[in-house]
Amino acid sequence: MMALALQWQLQLPLPLQARPPALAAAHRRHRRLHAPVLRAPPLRARCCAGAAADAEKAQAAARRAYPYDEIEPRWQRYWEEHRTFRTPDIGEGLDTSKPKCYVLDMFPYPSGAGLHVGHPLGYTATDILSRFKRMKGFNVLHPMGWDAFGLPAEQYAIETGTHPKITTERNIERFRTQLKSLGFSYDWDREISTTEPAYYKWTQWIFLQLLKRGLAYQDSVFMFLVLHLWFSMIFRLALISYNQAEVPVNWCPALGTVLANEEVVDGVSERGGYPVIRKPMRQWMLRITSYADRLLEDLNDLDWPESIKEMQRNWIGRSKGAELEFSAVDQGEHDLGAKLLVYTTRPDTIFGATYLVVAPEHVLLSSLTSEEQREHVEEYKELAARKSELERTDLQKEKTGVFSGSYAKNPATGEIIPIWVADYVLGSYGTGAIMAVPAHDSRDHEFAVQYELPIIKVVSPPNGNSDPAEAYADDGIMINSCNSSSGLDINGMLSKDAAQKVIEWLESNGYGKKKVNYKLRDWLFARQRYWGEPFPVVYRDDTNEMVPLSENELPLTLPELDDFTPTGTGEPPLTKATDWVRTIELLSKKPARRETSTMPQWAGSCWYYLRFMDPKNSSILVDKAKERYWGPVDVYVGGAEHSVLHLLYARFWHKVLYDMGVVSTKEPFKCLINQGLILGEVEYTAYKDNEGRLVSAGSNSSLIDCYQEKVPADKVTKVGDHYVLKDDPNIRLNARAYKMSKSRGNVINPDDVVSEYGADSLRLYEMFMGPLRDSKTWSTGGIEGVHRFLGRTWRLIVGPPLPDGSYKDGTVTSEDEPSLDQLRVLHKCIARVTEEIHETRFNTAISAMMEFVNAAYKWETQSKSVIESFVLLLSPFAPHLAEELWFRLGHPQSLAYEQFPEAKSEYLEESKLVLPVQINGKTRGTILVDKSCSEDEVFQIAASDEKLSKYLVGMGIRKRIYVPGRILNVILDQQKART
Repeated sequence: MMALALQWQLQLPLPLQARPPALAAAHRRHRRLHAPVLRAPPLRARCCAGAAADAEKAQAAARRAYPYDEIEPRWQRYWEEHRTFRTPDIGEGLDTSKPKCYVLDMFPYPSGAGLHVGHPLGYTATDILSRFKRMKGFNVLHPMGWDAFGLPAEQYAIETGTHPKITTERNIERFRTQLKSLGFSYDWDREISTTEPAYYKWTQWIFLQLLKRGLAYQDSVFMFLVLHLWFSMIFRLALISYNQAEVPVNWCPALGTVLANEEVVDGVSERGGYPVIRKPMRQWMLRITSYADRLLEDLNDLDWPESIKEMQRNWIGRSKGAELEFSAVDQGEHDLGAKLLVYTTRPDTIFGATYLVVAPEHVLLSSLTSEEQREHVEEYKELAARKSELERTDLQKEKTGVFSGSYAKNPATGEIIPIWVADYVLGSYGTGAIMAVPAHDSRDHEFAVQYELPIIKVVSPPNGNSDPAEAYADDGIMINSCNSSSGLDINGMLSKDAAQKVIEWLESNGYGKKKVNYKLRDWLFARQRYWGEPFPVVYRDDTNEMVPLSENELPLTLPELDDFTPTGTGEPPLTKATDWVRTIELLSKKPARRETSTMPQWAGSCWYYLRFMDPKNSSILVDKAKERYWGPVDVYVGGAEHSVLHLLYARFWHKVLYDMGVVSTKEPFKCLINQGLILGEVEYTAYKDNEGRLVSAGSNSSLIDCYQEKVPADKVTKVGDHYVLKDDPNIRLNARAYKMSKSRGNVINPDDVVSEYGADSLRLYEMFMGPLRDSKTWSTGGIEGVHRFLGRTWRLIVGPPLPDGSYKDGTVTSEDEPSLDQLRVLHKCIARVTEEIHETRFNTAISAMMEFVNAAYKWETQSKSVIESFVLLLSPFAPHLAEELWFRLGHPQSLAYEQFPEAKSEYLEESKLVLPVQINGKTRGTILVDKSCSEDEVFQIAASDEKLSKYLVGMGIRKRIYVPGRILNVILDQQKART
């Protein structure tokens, strides 16, 4: 009794049979009087006070299909107090003989705006999978954390004058509250944030390992390692000498930091849209190119969308070709003493190279530029520095360039060809120079036409037909490709054979060699910002040597700064923390200074999935036994926008850790699922001309000069495939859904949806909208449909509301044994839901449950055993409602670890079939019969059928031909047969 009383005080659910009558009555009174209401419905008009407020409450109670506002807070409280979804550690009760399933969301960046309804799409999918796997007997790891360093928090802090630590903690709290309100079964005991020193200590540790292996370096010059052993401390110290060589990077003056190529779109920063220029700076780099082949080859073994794997293959961009050497000469053909290296994937076309192109940032450009052309070249270089690499390589843009004033000798032809400067060639790819073959490359062809440069055809298509006004880029037969002076003749050869012969000729004559090249560039790994992980290195004042910190000096924490705005000079904000910057190098005890750049936001997200396996370990990054059990991630869900950067960087770090023996798998993420976008509600637009007259969007009139006007949805109707004005169906409207954004004002706050419809309705609707991987359009009207379904489910099991709007305790189910028909309906539903969850077709799983509820409403009674199985099926999708129903069915514990129902094959086979009936060989109709029916029983059913009886009653029957399950053919006596 004391235990029951304590449970009552904590407001925890009790099974009905466990409650003393007086306590049960008190509980009912308490629920009626003190049912928790989280929020007033904000999606509808709210009254402010008095009678209007009371009327609004009454309307809200009438609108709700079931008491979700009581149910959901109660079960969220229960899960939190009981730590229902906590996954114990190895050695703390985890049964490692059971199979495991590690289900992970790409953890979010906690912004001040909080979640919108697009965010829960992937989170709901992973929650369904996690709950399903738990009920299938798996140990499930389903954690959540925060990717909280980076530009957005710092920019917001600068704009508002609030320290990024404060805003980050506030944003995390908001995100956490919203996620908990949706009932996701995360193990919150494993929560991590990349901004916690206990976490980024190990990010810094990984950087030191990269440093020791020569995979982290400054600038483009390889650095050498001098390893020392300090016996008293037993650690390695890497002393790395470096030079002051600089590399061109994307510098954003407004943001005050360097950006990776992928963070620059159309010449402006992805974050904020600020202008970006190319600027030489000393930077930290990670040698991801050393792992290019492995990153490419291991894609084949991953259960990822093929489109994502193809994007990574293209980003890595492995190509085979040749690197060859051109000697630079001046206009008088005097040797300039410079050798220009060129990389090409088509060495077979060397006879068609009519000019060379070097990138504006090429290291030899200054020596290649004649005095006459220097002013033009410098001006062009400045213009090119303002463009992003993506902008420069856009195939649609008009090609631009400038003549350098120098020439080069084509080693195959011996001819002198001009050297041009053009921004469609990148200094970061290949050698930063190309041999241009305009007859067989579209970019070179466009450039040659633009500047009237020679075009020589050297490859003929196999069929001999090609458009002389276009570049022919495919393989073929070599023509115009012979020179007796050079000794190279590839005329008549197939392209592939010719390429091999050219490479052999280059190597034997010292002009070049076979070469494998990659588009992938080393990862620029430094930001001139405050809000990021500090680099664990110092620089000695006397020698300028870079010295890494020892591992027992980690974490190196960020200093508290009041002024973290960009300096405007390129120097990072950390230079303002003078007391922090000035330090003593531990080994030599000499004055030193700290690195003032910080790591990019990507750093912390490269390895967070490992920390979830062992989040509290202060000794090592991750315990080996825990990593071997939980790794790799079984299901990883996130947006396709991370298809290259995050996934490629995380794979690179994982492979380094694999080589070190820290992890036991080659790849971090076994299966990848990209959820689609949820777009805002459809917006309807009408067009009006300058005189204010409506113009139909489907008319032949030009809409360019028209102005647009939004039309409310209640004034729109659909006619055929088009939307038109209700008042004037001749006016067709433009109907389009846009990505949710504050600027468009179409963001739907999940808090509002939860308030009006409940978290289970939101979860169910987002899964019911369509296939998980497809983009969908939000519709508030659509969520009302699934809300009604949950209400029907509630009333089916609990019964109708009482006159005061409340519901009686318990359920209306019976203890009767289920009928054969009920079992067949149930097990058909079990089979479908199980299969659809396995295939992540959640929308069709919900359809199957809707069909079950429709069928169950036709039954005279609902057998408790059937309803219990259905509630378990529903629980991964609508966990709050399912928990409440399970409790009302008499179960004192959460259903989270109950066994998921198994479909029994004996109930899946159809017991009846449609049998064709023929009279004298002509099909006259069909009958529904049991599979077990005998020939006589089948005949009696046919004879009593209204349509068939007229052919059989009173007729003489000569014989019956019955093929079980196939057909019944009745042969009548022809003398008495009717026609």
